[in-house]
Amino acid sequence: MHEDNRLGDYLRARRELVTPADAGLPVLGIRRVPGLRREEVAMLAGISAEYYLRLEQGRDRNPSVQVLEALARVLRLDDTATAYLLQLAAPRPRTRARRPRRATVPPHIAQLLATVGLPAFATDKYFDVLAANPLATALTPNVRVGENRLRSLFLDPAERALHLDWAATVRECVAAFRRRLGADIDDPRTVQLVGELSLASEEFRQVWARHDVKPMRGEPVRMSHPLVGEMALGMSKLDVDGTDGMVLVVFHPEPGTETADRLALLTSLTAEPPSLSRAPIRSLRQERNGRALS
Repeated sequence: MHEDNRLGDYLRARRELVTPADAGLPVLGIRRVPGLRREEVAMLAGISAEYYLRLEQGRDRNPSVQVLEALARVLRLDDTATAYLLQLAAPRPRTRARRPRRATVPPHIAQLLATVGLPAFATDKYFDVLAANPLATALTPNVRVGENRLRSLFLDPAERALHLDWAATVRECVAAFRRRLGADIDDPRTVQLVGELSLASEEFRQVWARHDVKPMRGEPVRMSHPLVGEMALGMSKLDVDGTDGMVLVVFHPEPGTETADRLALLTSLTAEPPSLSRAPIRSLRQERNGRALS
């Protein structure tokens, strides 16, 4: 991650993912680079090869919106990725780096987590877990306060084994992470987290280098739980108003499915046992009822 050339890094990464066939170009001879050549991108976007080279090298950082949109079409970017490209090229005011304040979970979100009856947790924009209900932790043990979801997914073998579609899951998580951060990828927390994961995980380095930017989709997450077996759970992410990127994550099964039955079983296994202080009272009532019947 080159902090001084975000736009160039992004253009280069996306260019390498587009094949000549994708762009409708004939393949002639041996190609030494993956994806499109710089001059091919320039030709298709209607700009000079020299100007495009300056963009990738960071020697020109003020392209017009029209140029950026033309590049987005050539690089086959969707609306989310195009918005991210425009964001990278926008002038950024110089501000003094401030230590981020610790995020706090609003009371109504804490209450919702306690009463929703589904696995649910809250994260900040760095994917740090801020709060989680017991069912979420029973579903995924690393979902607990203080853990980071990216760190758990890439560095914990048990977490990897839990997710049946691990490779697709981590790609989506990293793409959603980039989208949530936007152009603000050089703050201390992001630099620390990305640096740690880049050193510890080759898979993370490869996924991060793609520069994918996507919203987290609501497709089912397939898990193999050691207690109740395989489940396919929907996952909804809801932005928490009035916070700096806080998100509420809720797992939910389709009603009437085997997954719903298995989640109900996990819920029963997670439920707290009856209070010992109330057990004698219930026994005394049962005894009285038995005497009355006799």
